[in-house]
Amino acid sequence: MADSLLSTKREPLQSVQELVSKGQEVPETYMYKEVTNFSHPLACIPEIDISLLSSPTKAGQEEAEKLHSAFLSWGCFQAINHGMESSFLDELRELTEHFFALPMEEKQKYSREVDDHQGYGNDIVFSDTQILDWVDRIYLILTPDDLCKYKVWPKNPEAFRETLREYTKKLELITEVILRAMAASLKLEQNSFLDMYGERAVMFGRFNFYPPCPRPDNVLGLKPHSDGSAITIVLQDKEVEGLQILKDDQWFKVPIIPHALLINLGDLGEIMSNGVFKSPVHRAVTNSEKKRISIVVFCTPDPDKEVGPLHELIDERRPRLYKSVADYSNTYFQSYQQGERPIDAARI
Repeated sequence: MADSLLSTKREPLQSVQELVSKGQEVPETYMYKEVTNFSHPLACIPEIDISLLSSPTKAGQEEAEKLHSAFLSWGCFQAINHGMESSFLDELRELTEHFFALPMEEKQKYSREVDDHQGYGNDIVFSDTQILDWVDRIYLILTPDDLCKYKVWPKNPEAFRETLREYTKKLELITEVILRAMAASLKLEQNSFLDMYGERAVMFGRFNFYPPCPRPDNVLGLKPHSDGSAITIVLQDKEVEGLQILKDDQWFKVPIIPHALLINLGDLGEIMSNGVFKSPVHRAVTNSEKKRISIVVFCTPDPDKEVGPLHELIDERRPRLYKSVADYSNTYFQSYQQGERPIDAARI
């Protein structure tokens, strides 16, 4: 994958965990001028039974129609009956918390390089005006294997790597089911999205740790953005809310269903659907009392394939809305950190 845009002017001096442990005031580089308002309603995000989506029965067709409605109204849904045991998802959360509880010198063994996203640390800083997110993370390519940098995959805790590989395999199956159901919901050939997704699709994993923040009124865990994926799969914290989604110019809190997976459409899914489905803008707020984790997997098409609107979704009533794009993630990160939406550049 190209990394010509991965240059940086400055680096955060320390992790957010270190800032908190030392009792330091929140640096200005994390502060927004506007006050974050927490009085938001709860989003009524639909629940969809993944076990039914691939069924040719009437129940399967109804579930595909629910998916269609969910992507039209919210751009996301809560996936239930996805085939993973609750105990397995709990273990994944526990391993993530275990890693971030390790001494700093142990975590730093897996630090990202200055010009690379993969590894432990903060996000790359592209400009002196960039407002930083109140989060520490591990960012890893999960597939294909030849793009994985295993030297930054934690060996501590011991079960982390094996559990992550198992999780990745399960998510590959779920992604295939969802992409086929998206096609079915639009009355397309079932492999329409899957073929454009490609055999060398890239899955990125991002393990987020949000320490308590003394200024939750002015600091965000993640700035408002939409994802650069086809779809994104989120395992939320089991107890602590923080994810919010923008709908009709209003922020809504995303509810927690402890053993569901939140599936949201990414920009490339919006482009492939020619704008029928929308990639939702979302953010993560901070909490003054509780730490929070989330495990996010971005499912992105093969970077060597051009991704554009499916031709079956272009006609006189709905003309082509987007150009074709390739290796979208190469420009995505810089746009995200500067508060821009890269999908805007793809609009016709």
